[in-house]
Amino acid sequence: MTGNEPTGGDGPEADPAFNAHLKARAAAARDRYGPAIDAAALARLLADREIVRWPTELCFDARPLQEGEFAYPQPLGFHPSDGFCLFVHPHFEQRPDALPLLVAYHIPSINYGSIAEARHAELYGATLLGLDVEVYYRELCALADSMPRR
Repeated sequence: MTGNEPTGGDGPEADPAFNAHLKARAAAARDRYGPAIDAAALARLLADREIVRWPTELCFDARPLQEGEFAYPQPLGFHPSDGFCLFVHPHFEQRPDALPLLVAYHIPSINYGSIAEARHAELYGATLLGLDVEVYYRELCALADSMPRR
């Protein structure tokens, strides 16, 4: 085990166990790279295989994004170890203050694949950034609403 594996199974107790695991992993990342995660700390965090399990590169390109989507982690091969390009809407390329909020949301899906749902992404991102989940969610929504429409 690398410490990145969720601790729960598929039973009803799995989600609380997974939530606890996500919070612990996000808190460990915050302890290592925070308390304030800026763009420089985010780059180091993305390169840390104990935090982000698979190689991940930021790519500022809206072409693979759906309308209203601020970012999407595109696998670069068949296996997650091939890495990901985290496509981020170019609207945020000159907004280093926004990048930690946007990227943190996608770390659970990069690390755990399809078992990570929106509520897990919000919990992880909020914990990593030291925010209440509802505050984090509202900030993400405001960022998404700030993007130009096609």
